[in-house]
Amino acid sequence: MRAGALAVCGWRCLVKFEAVLFDCDGVLVDSEAITNGILRDMLEEQGWTLTLQECMDIFVGNTVMDEQVQIEVRTGQPLTHAWLMSFRERRNAALDADIQAIANIHSTVSQLYDLTRGRIACASGADRFKIELMLQKVGLAEYFEGRIFSGHEMPRSKPFPDVYLAAAAHLGVDPRRCAVVEDTITGLTAGVAAGATVFAYAPHGSGQHLLDAGASRVFADMADLPGLLR
Repeated sequence: MRAGALAVCGWRCLVKFEAVLFDCDGVLVDSEAITNGILRDMLEEQGWTLTLQECMDIFVGNTVMDEQVQIEVRTGQPLTHAWLMSFRERRNAALDADIQAIANIHSTVSQLYDLTRGRIACASGADRFKIELMLQKVGLAEYFEGRIFSGHEMPRSKPFPDVYLAAAAHLGVDPRRCAVVEDTITGLTAGVAAGATVFAYAPHGSGQHLLDAGASRVFADMADLPGLLR
């Protein structure tokens, strides 16, 4: 079959979904342990001692500001703008040095970019600088150029649907015709609230909590995603 015919067949095979909207942290890039390692260290410097896993249990899927009250109670100190800027500087330096892509994500993103005729986007709760830094470092930026959406730039961030609604609107696709790829309950809740069908990436464990929260399907290997969407 000619390449053009393959492309048409691929588009028809994916007809259920006209666009694919990816979260970033934990879905495109393996960043959570890096970011939370810096956060854990800085919280300990402020007087709140956590293990890395405890820190991830609290903050994965949430922003630092989401947990402002808890941070201030635990440290006994106000969460200042200067501290937050210092955290972002140290976090960005660590990500710049150590960030890696999620296993098999390059092939998956490339396939879905072709199958949807470029209708893919990155819709993250993170700040834009962080998103763009990470995607550039792991070689995914070209697939999402002009289609990166940050919760920091929306009226409300995840778990509200604003960032996914903005991405779908930009692509000119009804959110109900979008597949969302998430890995946290916070992000999954945002995708479901937008009206999209959510596929939950859970490389460790059963992911039952994600199914219970409304995921349509849980999968453990990014290489499986294009087949699941057809």
